[in-house]
Amino acid sequence: MLKDRILSALVLIAVIFAALFWFNPFYFALTAGTAVTLAVWEWTQFAGVTKKFWRMFVAGLFACFLFVWLYSSASDLNAGRVFDSYAQPALLVSVIWWAVALVLVVSFPKSAKLWAKSTFLQFVFGACTLLPFLIAILKLRLTNYVTAPMHGIVLLSYVFILVWAADSGAYFAGRAFGKHKLAPKVSPGKTWEGVLGGLVAAGVLAFLFLKFVAGNNFNVPMQAFIVLSVATVAVSILGDLTESMFKRETGIKDSSQLIPGHGGVLDRIDSLAAGVPFFAFFYFYVL
Repeated sequence: MLKDRILSALVLIAVIFAALFWFNPFYFALTAGTAVTLAVWEWTQFAGVTKKFWRMFVAGLFACFLFVWLYSSASDLNAGRVFDSYAQPALLVSVIWWAVALVLVVSFPKSAKLWAKSTFLQFVFGACTLLPFLIAILKLRLTNYVTAPMHGIVLLSYVFILVWAADSGAYFAGRAFGKHKLAPKVSPGKTWEGVLGGLVAAGVLAFLFLKFVAGNNFNVPMQAFIVLSVATVAVSILGDLTESMFKRETGIKDSSQLIPGHGGVLDRIDSLAAGVPFFAFFYFYVL
């Protein structure tokens, strides 16, 4: 199991770095779209779609839609433009959705009476989670693409590392000091002490990033950037809790076994799917 987990992690890291540094914007978008399509296939379980044919049908239909959408926008993507007319409202929808998700998580299991048996609502939840996530990834990756191609790579990498580092900080703080459960009905292992550890790690990383990495290319107020980074980690924790809530209600442990030793795509991106759109919205349209 450990061997599979290490090998899978190495393959994932290799794919991520290849997509970031070698792929042009269109092929980067296709790679990200493939990951989102796999996540859609996994999400069908939450919507009560259990038969293999219909799960494949839904994922295949989404893949066709996504390919046509990206292919029709290939010229814009290669010029560093990301769905200019609706990127902002799509990211705003994501921010609103995670506010709704907070209410659902806090009130679980009572909230499940409203959505657990609704295929329509589950697909709406999935769309509000995964489509803004894809748009946010492209928006961050392609910012200043023409004048400074590496700028977007650094920015997107920062958000990914921010969430991953904070997750590690939360894990170690929770193991060392965790006593007060965060959401025992959703994810019994998480504690408030762990959350605090993750938020502190986020603040430290944001400060170090602006001080030693960002340079003059990131002309944002330090305090506002640190607050945004800490808030992003808080939302990423909510993303993890939300997927845990859906899995608990559905009665599954992992979203799939696509990634040996790691579970499914959703298990790997649940925190990012919440944190990345949140960060992108406030970074581009508020700061």
